[in-house]
Amino acid sequence: MAAMQTLAPRVRGWKYFVLLLAAWNVCPPTTRKEAVFGGGAKTRRPTSQLREKPGARPSPRDLAMAFPSLSAGQDPWRSLSSEELEKQYSPSRWVIRTKPEEVVGNFVQIGSQATQKARATRRNQLDVPYGDGEGEKLDIYFPDEDSKAFPLFLFLHGGYWQSGSKDDSAFMVNPLTAQGIVVAIVAYDIAPKGTLDQMVDQVTRSVVFLQRRYPSNEGIYLCGHSAGAHLAAMVLLARWTKHGVTPNLQGFLLVSGIYDLEPLVATSQNGPLRMTLEDAQRNSPQRHLDVVPAQPVAPACPVLVLVGQHDSPEFHRQSKEFYETLLRVGWKASFQQLHGVDHFDIIENLTREDDVLTQIILKTVFQKL
Repeated sequence: MAAMQTLAPRVRGWKYFVLLLAAWNVCPPTTRKEAVFGGGAKTRRPTSQLREKPGARPSPRDLAMAFPSLSAGQDPWRSLSSEELEKQYSPSRWVIRTKPEEVVGNFVQIGSQATQKARATRRNQLDVPYGDGEGEKLDIYFPDEDSKAFPLFLFLHGGYWQSGSKDDSAFMVNPLTAQGIVVAIVAYDIAPKGTLDQMVDQVTRSVVFLQRRYPSNEGIYLCGHSAGAHLAAMVLLARWTKHGVTPNLQGFLLVSGIYDLEPLVATSQNGPLRMTLEDAQRNSPQRHLDVVPAQPVAPACPVLVLVGQHDSPEFHRQSKEFYETLLRVGWKASFQQLHGVDHFDIIENLTREDDVLTQIILKTVFQKL
């Protein structure tokens, strides 16, 4: 807040500054479907009306003008119009294989069918509590052959932190368990019930829980998609000493993720989240990797940053910049664009053993063993 007060004189008039702060924290309601499709862009008030209507959401240009020191790094997204920023962070609008309005429904249907099949054909333990909260549950799927030592693949679903479920996210269970890997699908409290801080804490505690439950594991491999990739990246920053255990993390796979949340503050996706700028910055792993005083996870632990060919340019930029930051601060990181896939079928295809990403996962796991 002190920083904001220092910057206030640069804004044209104290009234505009007060209205901008109000607009910053008040987002018009959007449905979850609108958040995914970018439907909120159609109802956005012109930014020229911000002075008169404090309920309007400021554009990236408004934020940059009001807080010039925050945009000193010339982040590319700051030059985008509100409409273009909305499009960049609406993954369904970049899909070319089907209609944008159909892609999310298809994604959920494929995930639900894969989950039903996994529950019917694989040994499992469902709704295992990893904490005391109602939403703190996970599903565990086992290979046919019983073993006390096995690699453990932990998956975090996406949905812009406001949709998605472990009950429609078991895409990869059958191909991975067929190779002797135990798979855990984690639930966390999505918005508006859960905040970003709570989600990060829940995901971290789920890793701790699995390490304690299976102390003889041959490595925990943490994978997240979209919002789940962000949450997995935040685990890189976890302080394990406060949990009394250091998980045997051996690999991270971050798929089509967002690692700097600040651009989302001015989009409709922020409706259920209600992120302030401070919330976004605190929960942006891109901003904290190079200020971590010590590596919480061994730098030799590989971090794979992946993005689909038909993800938006902003998703590509975020993935590439996060990969470059990982390299700069000493992590064993790699970057890969997967050809011919978009934000959704990059995960849908995990139902197939011959899928490119499935093979990347298997190679990552078994090269370490």
